[in-house]
Amino acid sequence: MAGEKVASEKKPGEKAAGEKKPGKKKPGEKKPAEQQAGQKEVGEKKKKVKKHHASRNPVLARGIGRYSRSAMYARKALYKRKYTAPETKIEKKKKEKPRATITKPVGGDKNGGSRVVKIRKMPRYYPTEDVPRKLLSHGKKPFCQHKRRLRASITPGTVLILLTGRHRGKRVVFLKQLATGLLLVTGPLVINRVPLRRAHQKFVIATSTKVDISGVKIPKHLTDAYFKKKRLRKPKHQEGEIFDTEKEKYEITEQRKSDQKAVDSQILARIKKVPQLRGYLRSTFCLSNGVYPHKLVF
Repeated sequence: MAGEKVASEKKPGEKAAGEKKPGKKKPGEKKPAEQQAGQKEVGEKKKKVKKHHASRNPVLARGIGRYSRSAMYARKALYKRKYTAPETKIEKKKKEKPRATITKPVGGDKNGGSRVVKIRKMPRYYPTEDVPRKLLSHGKKPFCQHKRRLRASITPGTVLILLTGRHRGKRVVFLKQLATGLLLVTGPLVINRVPLRRAHQKFVIATSTKVDISGVKIPKHLTDAYFKKKRLRKPKHQEGEIFDTEKEKYEITEQRKSDQKAVDSQILARIKKVPQLRGYLRSTFCLSNGVYPHKLVF
């Protein structure tokens, strides 16, 4: 027994016969548990996909969200956020107000030594009437400087259909574009009772029918000033004219009649050369049941 005890006892420096010495770890080697953990991390990195930004408010229909504006305010927790917009140059200038007064030294024993004086003194003279001031227009040009454009479908000689005015529905011949951008047209007067007049290109339909007016001479004085409305004289009650209450009536001038004849005579000669064109210009345009304007070809 004593011998067995001695055999079983170990010295502090000695090791058991079955035990192995712990081998030295190489710098590149890792434990199997560590290797597995590293492989998992690599796998996770590969699996991670970038999430695209999506709205918190799902769309029920185009332009209609599931949640209202107030509900989204709570969902986004916007009440916790505080936004401060950056100061603009104008706001900074408003804060930096120039000095209005200066303290100046004043001579004399009884004057206090200094006095506060305004930098900008108030004017002594004020005009009795307001002076007209030109307003800033931010680069906007007046109407006289606007560019005049013309639709590609409207060319000299094109037959147009008037859509407004007393002659609406009638077909007219386009002559030229005036300085204001309005169109100078004529019936001619003999065919459909439309005289020389102006029309806006927005309120006409351009047709595919054309009249050759290449050799037609249009008087140069047919401008916007020519067609300007003249003011009629109003009756004034003076001595001896108490019963003269009749207003001045508009009368066609002789010059206007001669100009109409000069232009129409040239166009009528060209209209006669084309068969059925006279009847086409005399007819009026109108829509009836089952006729759709978007399906018509002019």
